[in-house]
Amino acid sequence: MKTTLPAIFFTFIFSLLLFTSPLMSFASTTASQNFRCDGDPLEAIAYKGAVDAVGIPNSNAGTLPGDFIVLRWHQMNLQIPRTNNAGVPSYSDGRWWWQALDPNHPTFAQLRRKVENYSCESVPSLADNFP
Repeated sequence: MKTTLPAIFFTFIFSLLLFTSPLMSFASTTASQNFRCDGDPLEAIAYKGAVDAVGIPNSNAGTLPGDFIVLRWHQMNLQIPRTNNAGVPSYSDGRWWWQALDPNHPTFAQLRRKVENYSCESVPSLADNFP
């Protein structure tokens, strides 16, 4: 079987695009926020997820159902989907809960037989120390 030059070129370009495009291009991110929850550092990163429907009425604070948040805490990376609750965006997977009614003191909880609430407060990031 003889391979033609255009087929080789196409395969090369396709492979190049496949491996140089970030796989996370389906989800865009905003800047992370730093907190201290129960005395330990927590990083919260909100992502824009893939949303098929246009004109969803429940878009709050620039988020839509399909968005998610990643919480890095206690050597865990929790990826928690946005709920469809009205009001300030909240995130829950049925076990973990995150909502920033007060951006300086977000609500962070875990449901394990009972609700365990973790006290959180915002902390400045290194970027906040530079003009």
